Amino acid sequence: MAQRPVVLVVGGGYVGLYTALRLQKRLSRGKAEVVVVDPQPHMTYQPFLPEAAAGSVEPRHVVVPLRRTLRHCRVITGAVTSLDHAERRASITPIEGTPFELVYDVLVMAAGSVARTLPIPGLAEHGVGFKSVGEAIYLRNHVLGRLDAASSTDDPRVRRRALTFTFVGGGYAGVEAFAELEDMARYAITRYYPRLSPADMRWVLVEAMGRILPEVDLDMAAWTVRELTARGMDVRLNTRLESVTDGCVVRLSDGEEFASDTLVWTAGTKPNPVLAQTDLPLDERGRVVCETTLQVRGVPDAWSAGDLAAVPDLTKDSPGATTAPNAQHAVRQAKRLADNIVLALDGGEPEPYHHAYAGSVASLGLHKGVAQVYGVKLKGWPAWFMHRTYHVSRVPTFNRKARVVADWTLAAVFRREVISLGQLQDPRREFVQAANTGRAGQLPPPVREDRVRSGSAQAS
Repeated sequence: MAQRPVVLVVGGGYVGLYTALRLQKRLSRGKAEVVVVDPQPHMTYQPFLPEAAAGSVEPRHVVVPLRRTLRHCRVITGAVTSLDHAERRASITPIEGTPFELVYDVLVMAAGSVARTLPIPGLAEHGVGFKSVGEAIYLRNHVLGRLDAASSTDDPRVRRRALTFTFVGGGYAGVEAFAELEDMARYAITRYYPRLSPADMRWVLVEAMGRILPEVDLDMAAWTVRELTARGMDVRLNTRLESVTDGCVVRLSDGEEFASDTLVWTAGTKPNPVLAQTDLPLDERGRVVCETTLQVRGVPDAWSAGDLAAVPDLTKDSPGATTAPNAQHAVRQAKRLADNIVLALDGGEPEPYHHAYAGSVASLGLHKGVAQVYGVKLKGWPAWFMHRTYHVSRVPTFNRKARVVADWTLAAVFRREVISLGQLQDPRREFVQAANTGRAGQLPPPVREDRVRSGSAQAS
């Protein structure tokens, strides 16, 4: 190993950020160089994305700038496209410029996960995910834009399609986004859209399983379904999305068809595809096979944790059990991983990761939630308060904690902001129209903003 070893951290999410943050605190200056590579210059605290989409939290406050936080690390904004750990070489493609190779000594594979999609006709053309702050901002603007469109027309078909919102996936991400955005839309219609009524909206949650929220007990999941249904929301269990046509007609496996301008896909995740371009050992689900110490099995100087890692769960008796792919484990694994790297560099023995799952909390809109923590079950306002308390304690850096609390404080004093900034989706459109008008002498037809595009913030 080199005199000053290079620790390569692939990914700047939960595991990547927390590992690098702890390494820069625990490693004495000059003992090692920590290099973090991620396509985004920030880490996204995903549990706050639903509140960012609903306007309860400023979107900039749910992301943590990597360069500002990791001041003693080298941050590369780009993607690791392949990795040969046997040779200790990683191929990196920066956001601009020529790809290059980086030689390293210690690897931390923390590239996280991506949306797990299915070959459903029309999904790629009409769906949008909910894993990034860009998607959260887009959905906020899109939902409010659909309220504007519905309020500005007398065509019942256009209004019905605009006010139908379809979400696929009943996990925490899907349920929280579904409930928070409905709560925001209901608030907006009640106060600012006299031509509309909350009863005009249709919110449909499609889940292939026979229940939602698999992280909590069945009675809590059933209570959540009743709560959402009482708000007039349509929860379809044991139902699959079959297709989406160019006319935004959604077809479900139960035979129903309806037009919907909004289709949000939150039906699970899968390990980052970059793993297929590495020589690391993978299991049948495409995850990196790890020991309890978070070392990659059979591979020296390689570590992994988080969504893409198959880490044995020492709290369960069943053989082959691995830790769940959630933020709770990812944050704790990152700290154990960083400590183990420090131990290994000092010639010590790494320690196993051991953490019993504490439970889950979820927001269902302002002052509404569900929680199950250490066997204690809470509903309504207490669960919502626990959700906020827990996550503000977990969001990285005091700076972000203070900003999030300030957002909540101001929201308690002033009315919620419910304005659509649709120009963010296509900021050059007006300029291009003006330029084309000057060249052709006539104004091009307006561009509709009633369709969601997959993985991007583009209006069709």
